[in-house]
This record gives sequence, structure tokens and C-alpha cells, in this order.
Amino acid sequence: MARLRSLSLIFSFALLLRAGFLYDYLMHHAPRALSTIPFLFEPGNIAVALATGHGFANPFRVETGPTAWMTPIYPLILAGILKLFGPYTIQAFLAAASLNVLFSALTCLPLYAAARRMFGTGVAAGATWLWAIFPNAILLPYESLFDASLSALLATTLLWLTLVVSESPTIRNWAAYGTVWGLALMTNASLIALLPFLYGWAEYKAHATPGFTFKRPALAAALALLCCAPWTIRNYLVFHEFVPLRSVAGLALWLGNNDQALTLTPGRLHPITSQTERDRYVELGEMDYMREKQSLALDYLLSHPAQEFRMIADRFTAIWTGGTAQPIADFARAKNLRFFLVVGFNLAAALAAVIALFFLYRRRDPYLIPLAAFPVVFPLVYYLALAPPRYRHPIDPVILLLAAVALAGPKLAGPQKEKPQPTAKGLL
Repeated sequence: MARLRSLSLIFSFALLLRAGFLYDYLMHHAPRALSTIPFLFEPGNIAVALATGHGFANPFRVETGPTAWMTPIYPLILAGILKLFGPYTIQAFLAAASLNVLFSALTCLPLYAAARRMFGTGVAAGATWLWAIFPNAILLPYESLFDASLSALLATTLLWLTLVVSESPTIRNWAAYGTVWGLALMTNASLIALLPFLYGWAEYKAHATPGFTFKRPALAAALALLCCAPWTIRNYLVFHEFVPLRSVAGLALWLGNNDQALTLTPGRLHPITSQTERDRYVELGEMDYMREKQSLALDYLLSHPAQEFRMIADRFTAIWTGGTAQPIADFARAKNLRFFLVVGFNLAAALAAVIALFFLYRRRDPYLIPLAAFPVVFPLVYYLALAPPRYRHPIDPVILLLAAVALAGPKLAGPQKEKPQPTAKGLL
């Protein structure tokens, strides 16, 4: 039993399992398709533009000029891979997918460390094993060349560092905390939804420790801003307006809220597939196009309350089932074992997370706020816009941590066990 709690064993299993599924995927798909199709979405298109000397631009495979469609770190990573292996090659796909596999497996480390600090080794091992076998974490690294796997690693690292700085508020730890926040926001701007809850809770808890001064949280905030500043300055110089992180919010809101949203999949209206929308994007320019879409979406939201209620309910269901808005009907029709595993695992994890949050609330657990921020706050914007599984993936490790808490049940009723001391060794 003790061996099953070994982090090295769980990490190795997670890495090998993901690598095995990637290998199987390679064996069942044509190299020509894999070398091209995964790179035909926004991150890949921007990466190709970067690798071929066109700058951070062209999210739609055609020449459309500079963009702030997404924050820059993941497209820059893909661009580096394309520089090494060439655009649209099977070697580039294998390298990009393998890196996503590594990001996903590495998430075991901060997940285990965070869970151990809060609830002991048993819950830490349980949460990390759940992550190791979680279908979304196995499939997304190679099915989608987006930042989801890296974002999950960074979000979990932020939870762990939040605990570290709340208990050991040294300058070094707060500096690391601010730097990781900056890197996280430059990878996935949506993680900003967690910032006030994690940062605020860490500062509040650290305030009670000996020798605490507000200079340390201020240093973390300054470093986070410093990481984001070059990107914001670049956007101002290019677009002549303040775009701190990314520009795409208006389009995302419109794709989920328009008079065709109930009958067409959002992808049919996206500029990457719709020539009409792409022409409109080129005609107006990125910033005016986003403003137009935001205005249309808000008008629709206010004038169609009944449809909005239905779509919000559908998106809520889709977020927590792994992608289906009608899980009962789809279960009845489905014949694919993978569908049952994905939807069943997601539903079970979501229900277990609710039970865990209720349990932590009842016992006035000190870690309730940072844990609850992940499932309660982070998905809110997606209920109003779009809800594909990769959007929720950054918070999936914490959902599984909560599931492990629910499985532990009454064993957590007493004081937390095995809480590490704030030493260099205890940080891990």
C-alpha cells in the first residue's frame, strides 16, 4: 500500500499511459493528416506565422495581419518546435504532442504537493492517481494542440505556491509566486479569474506569520505585472489601444449568443471556418470586429432571456460532463466505450467535488476558499459563452483533488495530517 503512494510511481504511470495512447493515435492516423490538421487552428496558425517570419499574426491560415487573439507563450512554444522540425511535418506534431503529454504528466508533481500540504499523503496519492487515469488528461494532449495541458500544470502549480507563500512567506517564495502568475497569464488569460481568490487568500493567511510585511506580496504583484507588460506594450503599439491580455472575448461571447446558436455548432460561425466572418474580420480589423461581436452578443443576451436560460443550462451541463449537453440521451444512443468513460468519469468527478466542497464548508476548513475558486469561479464565463472540454481542463486537477477528498470522507474529520514544515525540503 505504501508503494502505491509513491509520487515517482504515479508520475511514471501517468507518463507511460499518455505516451501509450499517443503511440496508438499515431498508429491509427495518416502521417499526412497529423502533420497538417492539428496545426490549422489558432495556436498553430500563429506559430507558423512566427516560424516563417511574419510575427505574431494570421490566426486563420491566411494573411490577416498582427493579432492579440491569445497570449503568447504557447504559440511561441509551437513556433520553436516548427523552427526545429519544419512547418506541417509529422516530426513537429510528434514533438508538440509529446510536450503536451509531458506537461500533463508533470501536473502530478504540484497536485501531489498541494494535496499533501492540505490533507496528507493518502489524499495526495488518491488525487494524483485520479489525474493519472483521467480520460481528459490522457486524450487532450494529442487531440488538441492548444495550451490546455500547460494551463493545467500552471494552475495546479499556482495552487501549490499559494499554500507555500501562505505558510512560508519568504521573499524567494513570493518572487516565485508572482513570476508563475505572470507566466500563467501569458499562457492562458482565463486564469486571471482565480487571481483575486488565490492571491488574496495567500496574503490574508501569510499576514499572521512572524515577520510578514506587505512588501513581499507587492513584489509578487510587481513581478506578475512585469511578465505581462511587454505583451501589453506590444499590443498598444500595434493596435493603438489598451489590450492587456487578449482580444477575443467579444467573438467568444457572440459565438455562444446569437440567433443561430441553437441550430448551428459555434465552429460554423467562427472566422477560421466561415469565409463571411473572415472577410468581416479583415474589413473591420481585429479590435473593431471584436467590439461589433460583443455588441451583437449583448443585444441578443438582453432580448432573448428564455433562449439564454436554456443555452446557459446546456453549457453548464456540457462543462461538467466533458462535452455533452444531453448526457442521458447521448448515453442511450452511444455505442462507443470511450464516450461512456469520458462522460462517466467527468460526471462522477463533478458530483464528488460538490460533496467535497459541502464537507469542507461544514467543517470550516481553512482551505475551502482557494479550492472552491477553481470549480465555482473559473467556469462562470464559459456558461455565458462556449464550453468545450479543453476550456475547463486547467481546473481539472483540482476537481480530482476534491474528488479524492470526497472519497476520503470522515477520515478528514480531524486535524490535517502530515502538514509539511516551511523548510526547503517541505516545499516539495
